[in-house]
Amino acid sequence: MVQTLYQGLESSTEGRGNSMKKAVILLSGGLDSTTCMSVAHKEGYELYPISFNYGQRHKRELESAKAVASFYKVKEHRIFTIDYVGGSALTDSSISVPAYQEKPGIPVTYVPARNILFLSYALGYAEVLGAEAIFIGVSSIDYSGYPDCRPQFIEAFQKVVQVGTKAGVEGKPISIKTPLINLTKGETVKLAIANGAPLNLTTSCYNGGEKACGICDSCILRLKGFEEAGVKDPIPYESHT
Repeated sequence: MVQTLYQGLESSTEGRGNSMKKAVILLSGGLDSTTCMSVAHKEGYELYPISFNYGQRHKRELESAKAVASFYKVKEHRIFTIDYVGGSALTDSSISVPAYQEKPGIPVTYVPARNILFLSYALGYAEVLGAEAIFIGVSSIDYSGYPDCRPQFIEAFQKVVQVGTKAGVEGKPISIKTPLINLTKGETVKLAIANGAPLNLTTSCYNGGEKACGICDSCILRLKGFEEAGVKDPIPYESHT
């Protein structure tokens, strides 16, 4: 499958000589990734968003990702398929998505090695494009406790970029950009609004219904962010807690 991911693109890094800098955006269709897209857009990057169909129960997010990509009139939006990612309430229908619980530990919604997989795809694609940066919407402030959202993980992956890619060993490593990593959800919402991000097109719910459930981890954190920002969330909910 990997051999066909970049079909139709030149397999070189000569694109770095182009006048417009390029960035690959990990775009899930949610609040954080859409805010990242808005930051990259504001910073003048040519946007190359990628999304993933990894068997998630909330496949609705892919439609949101397509809508966000269309809003920004991107040259290309790629959706990659990753098979057999289990072990999570988000990918295994036999494990229920729990209501929000404010307690320590890694929740059952953790998808094993998800950001390692996503960033690896993004890195290969970025090398092919000759992109300078990869944007990922991880946060270590208001988040569900996933280990692959912490600064330590991003720092470690940046080292992988430097020693494990052609761009890296030639002294032009691709930068992993995490503009939200030290922001609360409220600050993220404010940043998105300031950048004119289309938050009405996004979805964050783990259950993937036509309306957001309002009770899962992701919904609660999102609603908390809008409340802190003092603005109404533009998407519909089944209920609020």
